[in-house]
Amino acid sequence: MARRLLLVRHAKAVAAAGTDAQRPLADRGHRDATAAGRWLADRGVVPDLVVVSPALRAQETWADAARALEPHEEHVDGRIYENTVDDLLSVVADTSHDVGTLVLVGHNPSMHGLAIALDDGAGDPDASAAIRSDYPTCGIAIFDVDATWPDLASTGATLRAFEAPRG
Repeated sequence: MARRLLLVRHAKAVAAAGTDAQRPLADRGHRDATAAGRWLADRGVVPDLVVVSPALRAQETWADAARALEPHEEHVDGRIYENTVDDLLSVVADTSHDVGTLVLVGHNPSMHGLAIALDDGAGDPDASAAIRSDYPTCGIAIFDVDATWPDLASTGATLRAFEAPRG
């Protein structure tokens, strides 16, 4: 089965509002997240499973983006908010074998770190250069995965695209 992994960093959030987990998106963040959904739809992305951080800014990012996409299964997982590459890899490893397209919606520095760690160098060289320099808000990396989800950490993946849509 061909697999695809998308790493989505939340869109621009307000600087402060209650606890870190309660920070909502800024107006620009809502516009960018909506643009991200259109960008994904234009590329024919059909998620089977979306796993989102419990942080409000990640939840709002995906809610805005998902309006442009076909219905799909969504789960909230606190490991994404823990914000380590190992936590993200554990979410991926726990994914059911029948999931073809997996989307993780979370935060830096883990999204950036995982994108760099997974890039096998065989994909889009411009996208690879972009993720090595920065992973801005609303950044989306799309990887082709040849391995099973539990084996991803040891095999890497092929980066097909990277974009940070703006609305």
